[in-house]
Amino acid sequence: MKLKIILSLVALLLVTSFSYASFPVKRTVTTNATEISNDSSSEALVSPAAASSQKSQGIALLLGIFLGGLAGHKWYLGNPWYINVLFIVTLGGFGVWWVIDMIRIITGDYQPHNGSYKADFF
Repeated sequence: MKLKIILSLVALLLVTSFSYASFPVKRTVTTNATEISNDSSSEALVSPAAASSQKSQGIALLLGIFLGGLAGHKWYLGNPWYINVLFIVTLGGFGVWWVIDMIRIITGDYQPHNGSYKADFF
């Protein structure tokens, strides 16, 4: 019973952190560069999901601890699928690769492949 509650809370946490709108939003960007052109503003279509693509270091650490054998932290941080499958097949490099990943996540050396960490830990 406790396991069902814990898994439900983890699933809720994962679903709510990825529930951003993915439709493009028109935003006006103002620049101070006058040498390029005299127009100081331009419009760009930006997806809110892409704009908030920064990953949480705390979530990466928790995924590594609880789903490390399934490369949960590697999937979250955007590693290529073949690296993740190799991690799963070798059981995290017989545990060595996993320990190195945990140390790198804690120290902040293991950056996401398509962005950066948020300013706060969680």
